[in-house]
Amino acid sequence: MAVARVTKITAASSKGFKEAVDEGVNRAAKTLRGITGFEVLSLKGKVEKGKIVEYRVTMEVTFILD
Repeated sequence: MAVARVTKITAASSKGFKEAVDEGVNRAAKTLRGITGFEVLSLKGKVEKGKIVEYRVTMEVTFILD
């Protein structure tokens, strides 16, 4: 039987929400072993001078404990 842990992270990208999710999962994978999934909790953006300059996601990443 496995035991999992969930951690909340926020990531950003200047390209889009998908890229922000990819960035968050890729970065989490550098320090967390056994990632099994994620859930996006919120999507936000930053606007400057009427243009979108940053896409932000807050997500929960699930991983199995050793």
